[in-house]
Amino acid sequence: QVQLVESGGGLVQPGGSLRLSCPASGSIFSINAMAWYRQAPGKQRELVAVVTGAGRTNYPNSVKGRFTISRDNAENTVYLQMNSLKPEDTAVYYCCLNGRQYYGQPLEDYWGKGIPVTVSS
Repeated sequence: QVQLVESGGGLVQPGGSLRLSCPASGSIFSINAMAWYRQAPGKQRELVAVVTGAGRTNYPNSVKGRFTISRDNAENTVYLQMNSLKPEDTAVYYCCLNGRQYYGQPLEDYWGKGIPVTVSS
């Protein structure tokens, strides 16, 4: 099994910053990409940031310039630095690993349980 555990969430005032971390552990053969998603109450889960093994990143316009995703390949850990936070960033944030547990396996998504982020004064 692959385990992903998010940390670093919490309550922050508008304009503040938070840094989320997500180490991956367990039986991991290879990682294609790691990403962060979020889901606000009453809304669908949406992609926040993704980083490939080659280090290429992608963000939706809603967070571009404010959020930065990074990855420590040696530690199988992904981070999300969130700056200039807004109330609309309030959501549960999920870590996702796209990879394989063994050679020849089709790529599969593995998910953490999520961590809440609340932006409020």
